[in-house]
Amino acid sequence: MRSVWHPDYAFELPDGHPFPMRKYPLLRDLLLKEGLVEPAHWLEATEIPLHLLEQVHTPAYVQSVVSGELDESTRKRLGFPWSPRLVRRSRLAVGGTLLACETALEHGLAANLAGGTHHAFADRGEGYCTFNDVAVALVDLLTRGEIASASVVDLDVHQGNGTAAIFQREPRVRTFSMHGAKNFPLRKEQSTVDVELADGCDDEEYMELLQRTLPRFLDAGAGGLVVYLAGVDVTSDDRFGRMGLTGDGVYARDRWVLSELTRRGVPCALVLGGGYLRSGAEATAWLHAHAHRAARDLGL
Repeated sequence: MRSVWHPDYAFELPDGHPFPMRKYPLLRDLLLKEGLVEPAHWLEATEIPLHLLEQVHTPAYVQSVVSGELDESTRKRLGFPWSPRLVRRSRLAVGGTLLACETALEHGLAANLAGGTHHAFADRGEGYCTFNDVAVALVDLLTRGEIASASVVDLDVHQGNGTAAIFQREPRVRTFSMHGAKNFPLRKEQSTVDVELADGCDDEEYMELLQRTLPRFLDAGAGGLVVYLAGVDVTSDDRFGRMGLTGDGVYARDRWVLSELTRRGVPCALVLGGGYLRSGAEATAWLHAHAHRAARDLGL
């Protein structure tokens, strides 16, 4: 699998901050160690231009992030302290997702080792999501005529509320979100298809529901590209997930989703989404690597 990366996907946060920023370099190290990405298949992200951000986000919001002129309530909702490194990291992650989408259109499958910032709305960020990388990438591809339509398959444990809101009036992009019914955000937006999970949902329940709902969504019109948010915050060890999946369940999910997309001949760009395991950033990175392991085992 061709994979997009940049060293500045990670930067130092204050001691005790709950976001596991170290998972990004740890994931790349794992993929290198296991040989899951060939040397020639590593791609480097570049910062997304501001004018492309402004195709999705309001100019006022973009400029407030870039300048650091965010009020206290906005900073609190975002969850990160502002810094120039945050701005660079956020722009790189969006640029990485756009590159992964372009690469998937050419080669069938690609991954961004960041991204999945699905809580960012047009006029604000929240929940560790500054800019909505998936929305910016898809709008740019649609605007340039690279694709005529697309779908988002969001399996992060939290609803992709920002993505759903951005595309609610865009018929060319369909959104599927399978998420915890009682989890963040408390106020849900309307995706094309929303599938709600009960707290404590285990491997068997999860796969039964996914296998019953996702094929119908894809068969109704997957479009020319699917972006897959492969969040790993669905496990019982996740501090924010409230689910009951095992690591084996995450691998089975990723393998099944990739096989369904491959069977349909739909290009797929994979982005990380959330993962906040109590056992640490190393364990979180290990779970994120399952998507690459699944791609290898499928011969992709």
